[in-house]
Amino acid sequence: MCLAVPGKILSIDGKNAQVDFGGVVRETNVSMVDVGVGSYVIIHAGFAIQVVDEEEAKETIQLWQEMLEQTSQEPL
Repeated sequence: MCLAVPGKILSIDGKNAQVDFGGVVRETNVSMVDVGVGSYVIIHAGFAIQVVDEEEAKETIQLWQEMLEQTSQEPL
C-alpha cells in the first residue's frame, strides 16, 4: 500500500528538485514530469510521478494535517 502526500517544488537543478512536504524538504527526481518551481507533485520511490493542481494539493495537505492532529490526541 502506498500513501502519497503532495509536495511543493522549491527549486530545480537539472533532473532533481527540492520538494517541501510541510516543512520537510527532500530531493526528488523530476525527469518524468513537466514541472516548474511552485508546482505541486506526488512522489513515489524518489520520483515525481504526477503533477497536481494547487487547490487539490492544499486540500489534501489540510486533510492529512487534520488526520494527524486527530490521531495524536487519541489515547493509545
